[in-house]
Amino acid sequence: MSLRASLDEAVAWMKAIGLDVGDYRLSLYGLFSAILVALILYVAVKLSLRSIKWLLHRNRQIDDAQRLLTEKLLAIALFSFALLLGIDLLGIDLTTLAVFSGAAGLAIGFGLQKTVGNLIAGIILLMDRSIKPGDVIVVGDSFGWVNKIGVRAVSVITREGKEHLIPNEILMTQEVENWSYSSRTVRVKIAVGVAYDTDLRLAHKLMIEAAKESKRVLAEPAPVCWITGFGDSSVDHEVRFWITDPEGGIGNIKGDVFLRIWDKFHAAGIEIPYPQRDLRVRDWPEEAAKPVKPKG
Repeated sequence: MSLRASLDEAVAWMKAIGLDVGDYRLSLYGLFSAILVALILYVAVKLSLRSIKWLLHRNRQIDDAQRLLTEKLLAIALFSFALLLGIDLLGIDLTTLAVFSGAAGLAIGFGLQKTVGNLIAGIILLMDRSIKPGDVIVVGDSFGWVNKIGVRAVSVITREGKEHLIPNEILMTQEVENWSYSSRTVRVKIAVGVAYDTDLRLAHKLMIEAAKESKRVLAEPAPVCWITGFGDSSVDHEVRFWITDPEGGIGNIKGDVFLRIWDKFHAAGIEIPYPQRDLRVRDWPEEAAKPVKPKG
């Protein structure tokens, strides 16, 4: 038996196994053909997208946000074209599946409602360029830099190395702090208290010097120090300085400036007071006022 005859016999056997749905015949051959066509089209789309990404990355005239937006729009277009082409190649008549398409479409619509919403939100974020890969953002308790903007969620990597996946819709509907939207320069504030008998002008000078000596603090705008209030046990100050690399963290730069202030205050004999409370007794029982006689 020749190879052609064997293939014809195998095809006839696969076509014989199946069931009828109205005027449409669902057979093993049709299922195998659908899987084969889907696999070929999927590989073709993936290779096309890889080639498109390679060409876009070579183009230096567009930024990362525009490149990512172009990739997503082309991916949607290619997959939609592949789906329609696959239906045409398989000769599927969608009208014969009208009985199932209504219920299936309704179920799929409800199931993909959030997915489609997140997809559209992601495209809008890329189009208005409010959030881009590399931006430093704060969303709720999540602080970090944007690693990538996906179909469903934005990947935010925190200083602890954790990766938070935040749905795109949340970034569209909730308040988001973007520390690098128009400028990467960020002001940092720290609170410092000194004792009331302190030479305040000397304390101001030392705090500003401590901020200037930190490597990440910008020389311009220059650090400043202001009195913010007279507390119960200290004169309260606020040191304000600017950095241009918020992705490097905020806690570590605050800790560095605090340590430098501590060293300078210690060398100058300036006291950082701790809370003190005076206890005033308004009434004392007579029994408690009597001296206690030692036993024995």
